[in-house]
Amino acid sequence: MAKKQVTVPDIGGAEGAEVIELLVAVGDEIELEQGLLVLESDKASMEIPSDVAGKVLQVLVQVGDELAEGEPILVVDTADEESEQTKESKESGESGESGGSEESKETKESPKQPADAPAGADRKDEQAPASEAAGKDDRDAAESKEGDLQEITVTVPDIGTDEDVDLIEFSVKVGDEVAEGDSLVVLESDKASMEVPSTHAGKVLKWLVKEGSAVRQGDPLVVLEAAAEGAGASESDAASDAAADTGAAAPGESEGKAAPEQPAGRSATDRVTPAEATQPRAAADEQLVYAGPAVRKMARELGVELSKVTGSGPRERVLKEDVQSFVQRALSGKPAAVTSGSGIPAVPEVDFSAFGDVEEVPRTKLDKLTAANMHRSWLNVPHVTQFDDADITELEDFRKGLKAEAEQRGTKLTPMPFLLKACAIALRDNPKLNASLSADGENLIYKRYIHIGMAVDTPAGLMVPVIRDVDQKSLWQLAEEVLEMAEKARERKLKPAEMQGGCFTISSLGGIGGNGFSPIVNTPEVGILGVSRASVKPVWDGQAFQPRTLLPLSLSYDHRVINGGDAGRFCTQLVALLGDIRRLLL
Repeated sequence: MAKKQVTVPDIGGAEGAEVIELLVAVGDEIELEQGLLVLESDKASMEIPSDVAGKVLQVLVQVGDELAEGEPILVVDTADEESEQTKESKESGESGESGGSEESKETKESPKQPADAPAGADRKDEQAPASEAAGKDDRDAAESKEGDLQEITVTVPDIGTDEDVDLIEFSVKVGDEVAEGDSLVVLESDKASMEVPSTHAGKVLKWLVKEGSAVRQGDPLVVLEAAAEGAGASESDAASDAAADTGAAAPGESEGKAAPEQPAGRSATDRVTPAEATQPRAAADEQLVYAGPAVRKMARELGVELSKVTGSGPRERVLKEDVQSFVQRALSGKPAAVTSGSGIPAVPEVDFSAFGDVEEVPRTKLDKLTAANMHRSWLNVPHVTQFDDADITELEDFRKGLKAEAEQRGTKLTPMPFLLKACAIALRDNPKLNASLSADGENLIYKRYIHIGMAVDTPAGLMVPVIRDVDQKSLWQLAEEVLEMAEKARERKLKPAEMQGGCFTISSLGGIGGNGFSPIVNTPEVGILGVSRASVKPVWDGQAFQPRTLLPLSLSYDHRVINGGDAGRFCTQLVALLGDIRRLLL
């Protein structure tokens, strides 16, 4: 077991950068260049990659810590085998520098290829037939190439601007074999992103920049181990000879031919221009998308424009799950969900304990279900609310006059039975308010029954029991059922069937107060009546101001089904019914 401590690399002089997200945990297996954590300064956010591969033994920081260059991040268990391979690689490299004769001798004695041997040699050994002549030709070709390797520094090509641009992603890592034209890094300016292609084929030896660095045209990017000029031709000839002996075609023969070398800048612009590589973002999306290299790679592979994906991670960071959800929604043809993938920005998380003592209490299941239903209704229904006042002076006098009789019946006559009865009549005469829209939006479903929901405030949350066949029941029957359903709701004894099948809902705040509010339609219903506290106000009767008891009403409706005329007629009739209770008998 070999333990290594990973520290904060050069982060561009930023001091006191805050840890806003940990990307690994104790026990995780990490790879080279894998993101470990995310730091955020007052100017930028950056993902810190790992410079080793292995198993995380200990995480030395936590979210909220402030770090600077050189401070420890975590302890990683690197395999001893890896260390030995690295040591052997270094020794072989040193022996190669000491002399060609020693390297040739070591190659012949060793049963395996050197670590820095081209990948093409391995493929040739696998494809060659079991004949001594062919095998000898392949080995000779491989040996001849070993001495023809050179280190090439790839620089930033012409990117269409003289200003600094940010390096946001490495497309390959140290040790990878790249072909000419393969993407090396992704650069991003305030207007566009672009990939920088490799000018040569070879092996990545060393990076000369770090992720998040600012670079410009001509700056060195990476050191490649590539074939020297002229080596490609000999390689091609050797491959052709071997193919002739075995009767097989040499793969990539045309690619192996030497081509005139172009300047780095011209090569890059000929292959990939900023306009061809990526499309500029819209003006509203000019800010950098907050996502890591792995997420960006996934997005490129899937053809997803990250600016259209809403991140669900801390500080709206785009996660792999967000990209996957975006693709799934696109394939299914469904609209984006509110929590991820829509254009609605997420509410930032706030640590309220920083301002004083707090207590966190889990929400009840009922509260969460109610919130989800209301949220769904609000997003899907175009709401309109109409306000009116009903003169209930005579109604209140009549209701209070029946107080003794109500006590004899063992019940209580509240304004709610009158509201239920009046709404039932108005729904009967205005059937669009008693309808629902079909799921496909093509038809209206008119209901021949009148079931009205009654919102009840309980300690556990809002519950809506449904009073059935309101139009067929008397005021006394409704009074008894209202009290019974309200008591069941407060005691959590309502059955699911007693909260289903509503055509319309009444939400009354009369016992609490308020001058009016805009209730949310409880879909698939198309209307809901909000009732506020009644109050005595002066009303002009043509000769003088008279004290009248006015009841504020708020009718919210689904504008896909109900227009202003429908709502106006409903409210006018409802006000008339409540203003003259004799109309309830008609």
